[in-house]
Amino acid sequence: MKNGVVIVGAGHAGVQAAASLREEGYDGPVILIGDENELPYHKPPLSKTFIKDAEAKPQPLRGEAFYSGSAIDYRPGMRIDRIDAGARRLQVAGGGTIPFDRLVLATGSRPRLLKLEGAELAGVVSLRSLADARLIRELSARSKDVVILGGGFIGLEIAATLKAAGRKVTVIEALNRLLGRAVAPAIAAHVRQRLEEMGVRILTGTTVAHLEGENGGVSAAITSSGERLPAQMVIIGIGVVPNVELAEAAGIAIANGIRIDQHMQSSIPEILAIGDAASYRHWLTGGEVRLESVQNATDQARLAARTVLGHAEPFSAVPWFWSDIGDMKLQMVGLTQGGDSHVVLGEPAENKFSIYHYAGHRLLGIESVNRPGDHMLGRKMLGAGFSPSPQTVAAGPDALKAALAAFSQDEPARATG
Repeated sequence: MKNGVVIVGAGHAGVQAAASLREEGYDGPVILIGDENELPYHKPPLSKTFIKDAEAKPQPLRGEAFYSGSAIDYRPGMRIDRIDAGARRLQVAGGGTIPFDRLVLATGSRPRLLKLEGAELAGVVSLRSLADARLIRELSARSKDVVILGGGFIGLEIAATLKAAGRKVTVIEALNRLLGRAVAPAIAAHVRQRLEEMGVRILTGTTVAHLEGENGGVSAAITSSGERLPAQMVIIGIGVVPNVELAEAAGIAIANGIRIDQHMQSSIPEILAIGDAASYRHWLTGGEVRLESVQNATDQARLAARTVLGHAEPFSAVPWFWSDIGDMKLQMVGLTQGGDSHVVLGEPAENKFSIYHYAGHRLLGIESVNRPGDHMLGRKMLGAGFSPSPQTVAAGPDALKAALAAFSQDEPARATG
Protein backbone atom coordinates (compact mmCIF):
# COMPACT_ATOMS: atom_id res chain seq x y z
CA MET A 1 0.00 0.00 0.00
CA LYS A 2 2.13 2.87 -1.29
CA ASN A 3 -0.15 5.63 0.08
CA GLY A 4 -0.60 3.84 3.35
CA VAL A 5 -3.17 4.48 6.07
CA VAL A 6 -4.54 7.91 6.87
CA ILE A 7 -6.31 8.41 10.22
CA VAL A 8 -8.61 11.41 10.61
CA GLY A 9 -8.96 12.30 14.29
CA ALA A 10 -6.20 12.38 16.91
CA GLY A 11 -8.14 11.50 20.05
CA HIS A 12 -7.93 8.24 21.97
CA ALA A 13 -9.18 6.18 19.01
CA GLY A 14 -6.98 7.74 16.35
CA VAL A 15 -3.77 7.63 18.36
CA GLN A 16 -4.37 4.01 19.38
CA ALA A 17 -5.05 3.05 15.75
CA ALA A 18 -1.72 4.54 14.69
CA ALA A 19 0.11 2.83 17.55
CA SER A 20 -1.58 -0.52 16.91
CA LEU A 21 -0.70 -0.46 13.22
CA ARG A 22 2.97 -0.31 14.16
CA GLU A 23 2.58 -2.85 16.98
CA GLU A 24 0.95 -5.27 14.54
CA GLY A 25 3.85 -4.91 12.12
CA TYR A 26 2.44 -2.54 9.52
CA ASP A 27 5.41 -0.90 7.77
CA GLY A 28 3.66 1.41 5.28
CA PRO A 29 3.04 5.15 5.67
CA VAL A 30 0.80 6.19 8.60
CA ILE A 31 -0.57 9.75 8.66
CA LEU A 32 -2.45 10.93 11.75
CA ILE A 33 -4.50 14.12 11.27
CA GLY A 34 -5.72 16.22 14.20
CA ASP A 35 -7.69 19.45 14.08
CA GLU A 36 -6.20 20.82 17.34
CA ASN A 37 -2.76 22.42 17.58
CA GLU A 38 -1.89 20.20 20.52
CA LEU A 39 -0.09 16.95 21.17
CA PRO A 40 -2.94 14.39 21.54
CA TYR A 41 -4.04 14.25 25.19
CA HIS A 42 -6.17 12.33 27.68
CA LYS A 43 -9.69 13.77 27.86
CA PRO A 44 -11.13 12.32 31.13
CA PRO A 45 -9.01 14.57 33.41
CA LEU A 46 -10.38 17.71 31.75
CA SER A 47 -13.61 17.60 33.79
CA LYS A 48 -11.76 16.97 37.06
CA THR A 49 -8.19 17.84 38.05
CA PHE A 50 -7.47 20.08 35.08
CA ILE A 51 -10.26 22.62 35.60
CA LYS A 52 -9.64 23.02 39.34
CA ASP A 53 -5.84 23.31 39.26
CA ALA A 54 -4.45 26.41 37.56
CA GLU A 55 -1.05 24.69 37.25
CA ALA A 56 -2.36 21.43 35.75
CA LYS A 57 -1.00 20.52 32.34
CA PRO A 58 -2.67 18.29 29.74
CA GLN A 59 -1.60 14.65 29.93
CA PRO A 60 -0.26 13.47 26.55
CA LEU A 61 -1.56 10.17 25.21
CA ARG A 62 1.97 9.49 23.96
CA GLY A 63 5.17 11.46 24.25
CA GLU A 64 6.22 13.57 21.29
CA ALA A 65 9.10 11.18 20.56
CA PHE A 66 6.64 8.33 20.06
CA TYR A 67 5.34 9.75 16.78
CA SER A 68 8.72 10.36 15.18
CA GLY A 69 10.17 7.18 16.65
CA SER A 70 7.30 5.11 15.25
CA ALA A 71 7.36 6.82 11.84
CA ILE A 72 3.88 8.24 12.41
CA ASP A 73 3.36 11.45 10.45
CA TYR A 74 1.33 13.51 12.92
CA ARG A 75 -0.25 16.60 11.37
CA PRO A 76 -1.89 18.89 13.97
CA GLY A 77 -4.18 21.82 13.21
CA MET A 78 -5.48 20.30 9.98
CA ARG A 79 -9.07 20.10 8.82
CA ILE A 80 -10.40 17.81 6.12
CA ASP A 81 -13.09 19.25 3.86
CA ARG A 82 -13.98 16.23 1.75
CA ILE A 83 -13.39 12.53 1.20
CA ASP A 84 -13.13 11.47 -2.44
CA ALA A 85 -13.80 7.78 -1.89
CA GLY A 86 -13.51 6.83 -5.55
CA ALA A 87 -10.10 8.43 -5.98
CA ARG A 88 -9.08 7.54 -2.41
CA ARG A 89 -7.93 10.98 -1.40
CA LEU A 90 -8.76 13.67 1.12
CA GLN A 91 -9.31 17.32 0.31
CA VAL A 92 -7.55 19.47 2.92
CA ALA A 93 -9.14 22.73 4.07
CA GLY A 94 -7.17 25.57 2.58
CA GLY A 95 -5.87 23.49 -0.30
CA GLY A 96 -4.02 20.30 -1.05
CA THR A 97 -4.93 16.61 -1.08
CA ILE A 98 -3.77 13.52 0.80
CA PRO A 99 -4.04 10.13 -0.96
CA PHE A 100 -4.76 6.96 0.99
CA ASP A 101 -5.04 3.22 0.51
CA ARG A 102 -7.01 2.79 3.72
CA LEU A 103 -8.77 5.52 5.67
CA VAL A 104 -9.69 5.31 9.37
CA LEU A 105 -12.29 7.82 10.55
CA ALA A 106 -11.86 8.58 14.25
CA THR A 107 -13.76 11.86 14.04
CA GLY A 108 -15.34 11.63 17.48
CA SER A 109 -18.26 13.76 18.59
CA ARG A 110 -19.11 17.32 19.60
CA PRO A 111 -21.33 18.80 22.32
CA ARG A 112 -25.00 18.96 21.47
CA LEU A 113 -26.12 22.56 21.02
CA LEU A 114 -28.97 24.06 22.99
CA LYS A 115 -31.41 26.39 21.27
CA LEU A 116 -31.84 28.85 24.08
CA GLU A 117 -32.20 32.59 24.27
CA GLY A 118 -28.94 33.89 25.67
CA ALA A 119 -26.84 30.89 24.64
CA GLU A 120 -24.55 33.22 22.69
CA LEU A 121 -23.51 35.17 25.82
CA ALA A 122 -19.93 35.06 27.05
CA GLY A 123 -19.58 32.55 29.88
CA VAL A 124 -21.89 29.96 28.27
CA VAL A 125 -19.63 27.02 27.51
CA SER A 126 -19.43 23.27 26.84
CA LEU A 127 -16.57 20.87 27.53
CA ARG A 128 -15.09 18.71 24.81
CA SER A 129 -11.58 19.95 24.12
CA LEU A 130 -8.53 21.24 25.92
CA ALA A 131 -9.41 24.77 24.79
CA ASP A 132 -12.86 24.36 26.39
CA ALA A 133 -11.30 23.15 29.65
CA ARG A 134 -8.90 26.08 29.72
CA LEU A 135 -11.81 28.49 29.26
CA ILE A 136 -13.84 26.80 32.03
CA ARG A 137 -10.83 26.99 34.36
CA GLU A 138 -10.36 30.68 33.57
CA LEU A 139 -14.07 31.48 34.02
CA SER A 140 -14.27 29.44 37.21
CA ALA A 141 -11.56 31.57 38.80
CA ARG A 142 -13.84 34.61 38.61
CA SER A 143 -17.24 32.94 39.05
CA LYS A 144 -19.09 32.62 42.32
CA ASP A 145 -22.22 30.96 40.87
CA VAL A 146 -22.22 28.21 38.25
CA VAL A 147 -25.25 26.61 36.58
CA ILE A 148 -24.80 23.29 34.78
CA LEU A 149 -27.40 22.19 32.25
CA GLY A 150 -27.47 18.41 32.04
CA GLY A 151 -27.24 15.69 34.68
CA GLY A 152 -25.03 13.24 32.78
CA PHE A 153 -21.50 12.14 33.60
CA ILE A 154 -19.72 15.24 32.31
CA GLY A 155 -22.08 17.67 34.04
CA LEU A 156 -21.88 15.85 37.37
CA GLU A 157 -18.09 15.44 37.24
CA ILE A 158 -17.74 19.18 36.69
CA ALA A 159 -20.34 19.93 39.38
CA ALA A 160 -18.41 17.95 42.00
CA THR A 161 -15.09 19.47 40.93
CA LEU A 162 -16.29 23.09 41.01
CA LYS A 163 -18.19 22.64 44.27
CA ALA A 164 -15.03 21.25 45.89
CA ALA A 165 -13.25 24.36 44.59
CA GLY A 166 -15.70 26.58 46.47
CA ARG A 167 -18.23 27.52 43.82
CA LYS A 168 -21.99 27.59 44.33
CA VAL A 169 -23.21 24.99 41.84
CA THR A 170 -26.70 24.19 40.55
CA VAL A 171 -27.38 21.27 38.19
CA ILE A 172 -30.53 21.38 36.05
CA GLU A 173 -31.75 18.16 34.43
CA ALA A 174 -34.82 17.96 32.20
CA LEU A 175 -35.52 14.31 33.06
CA ASN A 176 -36.88 13.22 36.40
CA ARG A 177 -33.56 11.75 37.52
CA LEU A 178 -29.85 12.08 36.95
CA LEU A 179 -27.84 9.85 34.59
CA GLY A 180 -31.01 8.75 32.85
CA ARG A 181 -29.30 7.01 29.90
CA ALA A 182 -26.34 5.71 31.83
CA VAL A 183 -27.07 3.87 35.08
CA ALA A 184 -29.79 2.23 37.14
CA PRO A 185 -32.13 4.42 39.22
CA ALA A 186 -30.53 3.20 42.47
CA ILE A 187 -27.09 4.37 41.35
CA ALA A 188 -28.50 7.69 40.12
CA ALA A 189 -30.29 8.26 43.45
CA HIS A 190 -27.09 7.51 45.35
CA VAL A 191 -25.09 9.94 43.24
CA ARG A 192 -27.70 12.62 43.78
CA GLN A 193 -27.68 12.11 47.54
CA ARG A 194 -23.89 12.36 47.76
CA LEU A 195 -23.74 15.48 45.59
CA GLU A 196 -26.48 17.18 47.58
CA GLU A 197 -24.62 16.34 50.80
CA MET A 198 -21.62 18.14 49.24
CA GLY A 199 -23.83 21.19 48.72
CA VAL A 200 -24.60 20.87 45.01
CA ARG A 201 -28.17 21.93 44.31
CA ILE A 202 -29.93 19.59 41.86
CA LEU A 203 -33.16 20.36 40.02
CA THR A 204 -34.64 17.46 38.05
CA GLY A 205 -37.69 17.60 35.82
CA THR A 206 -36.68 21.19 35.15
CA THR A 207 -35.61 23.14 32.08
CA VAL A 208 -34.18 26.60 31.48
CA ALA A 209 -36.46 29.10 29.73
CA HIS A 210 -33.70 31.57 28.87
CA LEU A 211 -30.42 33.06 30.01
CA GLU A 212 -29.99 36.65 31.13
CA GLY A 213 -26.92 38.71 30.37
CA GLU A 214 -25.09 41.78 31.58
CA ASN A 215 -22.41 43.61 29.58
CA GLY A 216 -22.29 40.77 27.08
CA GLY A 217 -21.74 38.06 29.68
CA VAL A 218 -24.20 35.62 31.23
CA SER A 219 -25.60 36.72 34.58
CA ALA A 220 -28.45 34.32 35.35
CA ALA A 221 -30.43 31.29 34.21
CA ILE A 222 -34.23 31.52 34.39
CA THR A 223 -35.91 28.16 34.92
CA SER A 224 -39.18 27.05 33.35
CA SER A 225 -40.86 27.70 36.70
CA GLY A 226 -39.58 31.28 36.71
CA GLU A 227 -36.82 30.91 39.30
CA ARG A 228 -33.82 33.15 38.70
CA LEU A 229 -30.48 31.45 39.32
CA PRO A 230 -27.49 33.82 39.37
CA ALA A 231 -24.66 32.52 37.18
CA GLN A 232 -21.40 33.97 35.96
CA MET A 233 -20.83 30.72 34.06
CA VAL A 234 -23.32 28.30 32.49
CA ILE A 235 -22.00 24.93 31.34
CA ILE A 236 -24.05 23.00 28.80
CA GLY A 237 -23.67 19.23 29.05
CA ILE A 238 -26.72 17.72 27.34
CA GLY A 239 -24.96 15.04 25.35
CA VAL A 240 -22.98 14.84 22.14
CA VAL A 241 -23.52 14.49 18.41
CA PRO A 242 -21.31 12.13 16.35
CA ASN A 243 -19.18 13.81 13.70
CA VAL A 244 -20.46 12.03 10.61
CA GLU A 245 -20.62 14.84 8.06
CA LEU A 246 -17.42 13.90 6.19
CA ALA A 247 -18.52 10.28 5.90
CA GLU A 248 -22.10 11.11 4.94
CA ALA A 249 -20.99 13.48 2.16
CA ALA A 250 -18.78 10.69 0.80
CA GLY A 251 -21.77 8.36 0.48
CA ILE A 252 -20.95 6.19 3.50
CA ALA A 253 -23.94 4.66 5.32
CA ILE A 254 -25.00 6.51 8.48
CA ALA A 255 -27.20 5.20 11.30
CA ASN A 256 -26.79 7.16 14.55
CA GLY A 257 -23.13 7.32 13.60
CA ILE A 258 -20.96 5.90 10.84
CA ARG A 259 -22.35 2.41 10.29
CA ILE A 260 -19.65 -0.25 10.62
CA ASP A 261 -19.49 -4.05 10.61
CA GLN A 262 -17.79 -6.34 13.12
CA HIS A 263 -14.40 -5.59 11.53
CA MET A 264 -14.76 -1.78 11.82
CA GLN A 265 -15.36 -1.42 8.08
CA SER A 266 -17.90 1.07 6.78
CA SER A 267 -20.16 0.54 3.76
CA ILE A 268 -17.03 1.38 1.74
CA PRO A 269 -14.68 -1.40 2.95
CA GLU A 270 -11.49 0.62 2.43
CA ILE A 271 -12.81 3.19 4.90
CA LEU A 272 -13.02 2.16 8.55
CA ALA A 273 -14.56 4.03 11.48
CA ILE A 274 -13.92 3.77 15.22
CA GLY A 275 -14.77 5.47 18.50
CA ASP A 276 -17.58 7.88 19.37
CA ALA A 277 -18.60 8.39 15.74
CA ALA A 278 -19.09 4.68 14.92
CA SER A 279 -22.33 2.71 15.34
CA TYR A 280 -22.65 -1.05 15.09
CA ARG A 281 -24.59 -4.14 16.15
CA HIS A 282 -23.12 -5.18 19.49
CA TRP A 283 -22.18 -8.81 19.88
CA LEU A 284 -23.23 -8.86 23.55
CA THR A 285 -26.84 -7.72 23.14
CA GLY A 286 -27.57 -7.89 19.43
CA GLY A 287 -28.73 -4.27 19.61
CA GLU A 288 -27.52 -1.26 17.66
CA VAL A 289 -25.17 0.89 19.75
CA ARG A 290 -22.81 3.84 19.57
CA LEU A 291 -20.60 3.81 22.65
CA GLU A 292 -18.90 6.95 23.94
CA SER A 293 -15.99 5.70 26.03
CA VAL A 294 -12.21 5.59 26.02
CA GLN A 295 -12.30 1.80 26.36
CA ASN A 296 -14.52 1.33 23.32
CA ALA A 297 -12.38 3.75 21.28
CA THR A 298 -9.12 1.97 22.06
CA ASP A 299 -10.51 -1.55 21.63
CA GLN A 300 -12.00 -0.67 18.26
CA ALA A 301 -8.74 1.00 17.22
CA ARG A 302 -6.78 -2.17 17.96
CA LEU A 303 -9.16 -4.26 15.89
CA ALA A 304 -9.18 -1.74 13.03
CA ALA A 305 -5.39 -2.06 12.79
CA ARG A 306 -5.70 -5.84 12.59
CA THR A 307 -8.38 -5.51 9.91
CA VAL A 308 -6.04 -3.32 7.83
CA LEU A 309 -3.41 -6.04 8.13
CA GLY A 310 -5.80 -8.71 6.89
CA HIS A 311 -6.89 -10.37 10.11
CA ALA A 312 -10.56 -11.32 10.11
CA GLU A 313 -11.66 -11.75 13.71
CA PRO A 314 -14.88 -9.93 14.70
CA PHE A 315 -15.13 -7.34 17.46
CA SER A 316 -15.75 -9.06 20.80
CA ALA A 317 -14.45 -6.70 23.48
CA VAL A 318 -16.51 -6.50 26.68
CA PRO A 319 -17.67 -2.88 27.11
CA TRP A 320 -16.75 -1.06 30.29
CA PHE A 321 -16.94 2.53 31.44
CA TRP A 322 -16.04 4.70 34.39
CA SER A 323 -16.70 8.10 35.91
CA ASP A 324 -15.24 9.88 38.94
CA ILE A 325 -17.84 12.11 40.63
CA GLY A 326 -16.68 13.59 43.90
CA ASP A 327 -15.85 10.71 46.26
CA MET A 328 -17.54 8.15 43.99
CA LYS A 329 -15.71 6.02 41.46
CA LEU A 330 -18.43 4.63 39.22
CA GLN A 331 -17.42 1.61 37.15
CA MET A 332 -19.73 -0.17 34.73
CA VAL A 333 -19.18 -3.33 32.73
CA GLY A 334 -21.56 -4.85 30.19
CA LEU A 335 -24.71 -3.32 28.73
CA THR A 336 -27.63 -3.45 31.14
CA GLN A 337 -30.54 -2.35 28.95
CA GLY A 338 -33.35 -4.94 29.05
CA GLY A 339 -32.62 -6.12 32.57
CA ASP A 340 -35.54 -7.42 34.61
CA SER A 341 -33.94 -8.16 38.01
CA HIS A 342 -30.87 -7.30 40.02
CA VAL A 343 -28.78 -8.25 43.05
CA VAL A 344 -27.05 -5.69 45.30
CA LEU A 345 -23.73 -6.38 47.01
CA GLY A 346 -22.19 -4.05 49.56
CA GLU A 347 -23.62 -1.10 51.48
CA PRO A 348 -24.87 2.07 49.79
CA ALA A 349 -24.72 3.81 53.18
CA GLU A 350 -20.96 3.18 53.17
CA ASN A 351 -20.63 4.50 49.60
CA LYS A 352 -19.41 1.06 48.47
CA PHE A 353 -21.81 -1.21 46.59
CA SER A 354 -22.47 -2.96 43.28
CA ILE A 355 -25.62 -3.82 41.35
CA TYR A 356 -25.63 -7.01 39.24
CA HIS A 357 -28.21 -6.77 36.45
CA TYR A 358 -29.97 -9.80 34.99
CA ALA A 359 -32.30 -10.60 32.11
CA GLY A 360 -33.81 -13.85 33.23
CA HIS A 361 -30.86 -15.98 34.31
CA ARG A 362 -28.32 -14.10 32.17
CA LEU A 363 -25.96 -11.57 33.73
CA LEU A 364 -26.04 -8.43 31.59
CA GLY A 365 -23.69 -6.16 33.49
CA ILE A 366 -22.50 -4.74 36.78
CA GLU A 367 -22.55 -1.16 38.07
CA SER A 368 -20.19 -0.44 40.96
CA VAL A 369 -19.54 2.45 43.32
CA ASN A 370 -16.13 2.27 45.00
CA ARG A 371 -15.91 -1.52 44.61
CA PRO A 372 -13.22 -1.97 41.94
CA GLY A 373 -12.82 -5.65 42.75
CA ASP A 374 -16.41 -6.34 41.70
CA HIS A 375 -15.81 -4.47 38.46
CA MET A 376 -12.64 -6.36 37.56
CA LEU A 377 -14.24 -9.71 38.38
CA GLY A 378 -17.25 -8.72 36.29
CA ARG A 379 -15.03 -8.02 33.30
CA LYS A 380 -13.52 -11.49 33.65
CA MET A 381 -16.92 -13.16 33.98
CA LEU A 382 -18.50 -11.43 31.00
CA GLY A 383 -15.36 -11.95 28.96
CA ALA A 384 -15.51 -15.67 29.67
CA GLY A 385 -19.23 -15.86 28.88
CA PHE A 386 -20.01 -16.86 32.48
CA SER A 387 -23.35 -15.94 34.07
CA PRO A 388 -23.36 -16.78 37.78
CA SER A 389 -26.70 -17.38 39.40
CA PRO A 390 -28.16 -14.58 41.52
CA GLN A 391 -27.69 -16.87 44.53
CA THR A 392 -23.96 -17.15 43.81
CA VAL A 393 -23.68 -13.37 43.49
CA ALA A 394 -25.47 -12.92 46.81
CA ALA A 395 -22.94 -15.24 48.46
CA GLY A 396 -20.21 -12.68 47.81
CA PRO A 397 -16.96 -12.17 45.88
CA ASP A 398 -15.20 -15.31 47.14
CA ALA A 399 -18.07 -17.51 45.95
CA LEU A 400 -18.06 -15.72 42.60
CA LYS A 401 -14.31 -16.23 42.14
CA ALA A 402 -14.66 -19.93 42.93
CA ALA A 403 -17.59 -20.31 40.53
CA LEU A 404 -15.68 -18.54 37.74
CA ALA A 405 -12.62 -20.75 38.33
CA ALA A 406 -14.78 -23.88 38.12
CA PHE A 407 -16.47 -22.63 34.96
CA SER A 408 -13.12 -21.82 33.32
CA GLN A 409 -11.75 -25.24 34.21
CA ASP A 410 -14.78 -26.98 32.71
CA GLU A 411 -14.92 -24.80 29.59
CA PRO A 412 -12.35 -26.78 27.52
CA ALA A 413 -14.26 -29.99 28.26
CA ARG A 414 -17.54 -28.40 27.15
CA ALA A 415 -15.90 -27.13 23.96
CA THR A 416 -14.64 -30.59 22.97
CA GLY A 417 -17.46 -32.64 24.40
